[in-house]
Amino acid sequence: MTDTLQRILFAEDEPDIAAILELALEAVGGFEITPCANGNEAVERAPSARADLILLDVMMPGLDGPATLGRLRELPETATTPIIFLTAKAQRQEVEHLKSLGALGV
Repeated sequence: MTDTLQRILFAEDEPDIAAILELALEAVGGFEITPCANGNEAVERAPSARADLILLDVMMPGLDGPATLGRLRELPETATTPIIFLTAKAQRQEVEHLKSLGALGV
């Protein structure tokens, strides 16, 4: 992770949650954001976004969060970018599993 957190890319398929994320991160947090509607869009946009942090919804149609993480790790531009999963599933086993995939947090 860079010394200062400035740019965040997020992938969230639910428009209402995406709007809240955008408001919280951009308007309140002052971050430069790259919103993505799904995992495929995140993989496509991530190399040029130069994000300091990536937030991924776990459950998305098509390419879900864990699969998106795997694809992002294959790209040189995002191979070491910290990734945090967003999920309503806060069960311990699920959290442990997602962290075991290489996520910084859940």
